[in-house]
Amino acid sequence: MLKEFKEFAMRGNVVDLAVGVVIGAAFGKIVDSLVKDLLMPPIGLLLGGVDFSNLFVTLGSGAYPTLKAAQEAGAATLNVGLFLNAVIQFLIVAFAIFMVVKGINRLRREAPAPPAPATSKLCPQCQMEIPIKAVKCGHCTSAMG
Repeated sequence: MLKEFKEFAMRGNVVDLAVGVVIGAAFGKIVDSLVKDLLMPPIGLLLGGVDFSNLFVTLGSGAYPTLKAAQEAGAATLNVGLFLNAVIQFLIVAFAIFMVVKGINRLRREAPAPPAPATSKLCPQCQMEIPIKAVKCGHCTSAMG
């Protein structure tokens, strides 16, 4: 059983999958920082100074200045800003994966297969199709040179 597991774990596709998961996790962190630290602050500034990480709706009574304060008070909240951040992160990751898959598919496209070797030819006298190795036409009996 241990030998089978070792063979399974060392297969190329399993190792490739593990590498992909690690790179994907690192890429996710980069996209998370891109959205939170670079994209959302200018968008929030353009929308009148909105801090998307603190954009929330309190369910029930009570007003809280920040999402952290509402959560510490135990209030139920709809975290609209965090959801928007997650949607933007998803769109960026999905687009990046689309571009990678598109590039891989372009590389994998097979060249057109070469034409199959000819198995027949036309008789120069009667223009009928005859086997390529024929020395005499079976239709008009002309000799093939």
